[in-house]
Amino acid sequence: MITMDFKRLGISPGNRILDIGCGEGRHTIRACQESGAVCIGGDFGYDNLLATKSKLEFHEGLDDLSCRNWALSAMDITDLPFRDNSFDVVICSEVLEHIPDHEKAVSELIRIVKPGQILAVSVPRAWPEWICWQLSDEYHNANMGHVRIYSKKEMIGKIRDNGPKYLGCHYAHSIHSPYWWLKCLVGPTRTDSLAVNLYHKLLVWDLMKKPALTTFIDRLLNPVLGKSLVLYFRKPC
Repeated sequence: MITMDFKRLGISPGNRILDIGCGEGRHTIRACQESGAVCIGGDFGYDNLLATKSKLEFHEGLDDLSCRNWALSAMDITDLPFRDNSFDVVICSEVLEHIPDHEKAVSELIRIVKPGQILAVSVPRAWPEWICWQLSDEYHNANMGHVRIYSKKEMIGKIRDNGPKYLGCHYAHSIHSPYWWLKCLVGPTRTDSLAVNLYHKLLVWDLMKKPALTTFIDRLLNPVLGKSLVLYFRKPC
């Protein structure tokens, strides 16, 4: 499930790419499919990094990666272990809503991007996320759960006011919004809900098969129903 539009990232051979808060590696794997790129996936959770490593090795076995090399490391987004101006592209997808000290996290993201290069950030869109909060306290009170809801204006200002130029945005994953509403309605940790399990099978089928119908519906509804807000910035030279 790719949230970022990689065409907007302008990746060239030799570019250094960081996917911070990589989770189980969806954007790290996609970045490793860029020719000649140097890709690093970072996450606070060691188990996530093990899952990413396994997936990358699987893709290597399929000869599906085009990067020069890749690496994974445990790291804290509020204290990144890199020098200033280290990366051509920094991806931060669905991370900031989990971070209590998000001001420090944003400053670290900006610090490590090279001048003239791209920072791509995604967070849950405000109104679909608000519905989740209304339906379930457990959803946002979970360990490492969501600690805030961002408006588009707030998110743009938070990064632009620290220097980077705002380039544009889009929304993603509209067909996932009803799934999370349904999951919150029955209880986020329940595993015995027939409706939730059937919807999950639909999402897995969509992810694996990429059928034209659901792809069309997702793109059609993204401006209205998209669960993720995706923003792009360029650090000034």
